[in-house]
Amino acid sequence: MKIESAEFVLSAHGAEGFLRDGLPQVAFIGRSNVGKSSLMNALVGRKGLARTSSTPGRTRSVNYFLLNRRLYFVDLPGYGYAKAGKEERREWAQLVDRYFHQASQSGERVRVIQLVDAKVGATPLDGEAIAYMRAFALPVTVVATKVDRIGRSRQPAMLAAIRQNLNLPAEQGPIAASVRTGEGFKELWRVIDAHLSGTAS
Repeated sequence: MKIESAEFVLSAHGAEGFLRDGLPQVAFIGRSNVGKSSLMNALVGRKGLARTSSTPGRTRSVNYFLLNRRLYFVDLPGYGYAKAGKEERREWAQLVDRYFHQASQSGERVRVIQLVDAKVGATPLDGEAIAYMRAFALPVTVVATKVDRIGRSRQPAMLAAIRQNLNLPAEQGPIAASVRTGEGFKELWRVIDAHLSGTAS
């Protein structure tokens, strides 16, 4: 997709604010500080589209960005931020749960992009997250981020470990990606374009 326009639309702090207007959505999810906002910015070539921070847990709402007036990128709150209070973590989890419940029940076209830190690997929380989304029968693409931070020789073993820990079929990734080098962007855009055209499974 050639990006002709990309704009922030709104931040939803509750289910009443979720956008359900029939346009396809690509929802980005992952552990806190895994690089969701940075990846979205890099994919569309807009450095400041989604707010980034080195402080984990900054995304506390469901943020919508409209691309070419045809597709939403949706930035969801990260999971696993240990320093957040118990009540705060519960509220974040409920917000994300409501987003996916509504998407499933309303029949909205949502493709999930789950980010996993390549240096850390797939954690138990990542496993719980993908199992949760599979329960909704939502299509999930796993992306291993920050692969530029590990050596080329280590990448095949890293990808194989993520695939095994998340029970991914060989043909479903993960996609190795780097915001710094652009690695994996073509593969990821193929997934997004297929979702937009309605040909993705």
